[in-house]
Amino acid sequence: MKGKELLIKYSRVAILVLIFAGAAIISPNFLRPSNLLNVARQSSMLLIMSLGMTCAMLLGRGVDMSVGATLSLTSCVAAGFLRTNDSAGSVIFGILLAVALGMLVGTVNGLLVSFLHLPAMLVTYGVREIIRSLAYFYMNGDVVSGFHSSVMFMGSGFVFGVIPTQIIIALILTVATAWMLKHTRVGRELYVVGANPSAARFSGLKVEKSVILGFALSGALAALAGIIYLGRLGAAEAEIGNDFHFQCVSAVAIGGISFAGGAGSAWGAVIGALILNILINEMNLLGISSYWQGTVNGVIIIIAVLLDYMVSRKKTK
Repeated sequence: MKGKELLIKYSRVAILVLIFAGAAIISPNFLRPSNLLNVARQSSMLLIMSLGMTCAMLLGRGVDMSVGATLSLTSCVAAGFLRTNDSAGSVIFGILLAVALGMLVGTVNGLLVSFLHLPAMLVTYGVREIIRSLAYFYMNGDVVSGFHSSVMFMGSGFVFGVIPTQIIIALILTVATAWMLKHTRVGRELYVVGANPSAARFSGLKVEKSVILGFALSGALAALAGIIYLGRLGAAEAEIGNDFHFQCVSAVAIGGISFAGGAGSAWGAVIGALILNILINEMNLLGISSYWQGTVNGVIIIIAVLLDYMVSRKKTK
């Protein structure tokens, strides 16, 4: 492999290393163990959502703009079954209900995109507005708090008193997603459909089924992230998660998941989530206004698109 090809292949890793080193030099507090742990915790929830977004983007239909609202609706619906006095069976039911509802939202997205051939970005944005309104209607201005200890453990607990539970959950889901994409027929079909849907159809693959499954996985993982977010915040209300889709798109884009589909990996989502949260954390340490975080997201997406374009041109030559 030539030097230029190596540079393109590992450009995201190089960017992560440079940003980490730059943050450490600019702000000595960045390397404090408590701060690094905070960055990892912040990244873990975004990573879980980004894994789902990866499954959707591999299809080459576009981004899933409904993940934040899906997190909001599913966590609000599940909250009533996750309270302190509820039984273990009620908690399990609440979690399964959230995941099922997330899959339902993703399935609706997939059906609209695959059978009506509508742009995924516009479809999922429209679905986002619908389910966001449903969350407001369902909660009616209320806030639910006082969750079961198992839910709090998922979002803010520690394993062996040292490792945050949500980081372990995120790593387990990352390994599972990476294995699914690389070693199962379902995962390989997501790549094939994204790379060349016409060839996939001629080879006998059910393209529509793959599209629906990809978006359903996106919805399910957004719901799981919502449960963890409840355990971290200790409260559920209709506003949570509404803008997470912007951070999620930034994370998967800089992580190398191609907007054109057919290229990317779960580990790329890890890199993207870390890069984004390191930048946000560094801005907070430097006292930079949170209003600039949107600018950072925008710049990251533009850089990611340029990198994606460079890689695509290299492959076509």
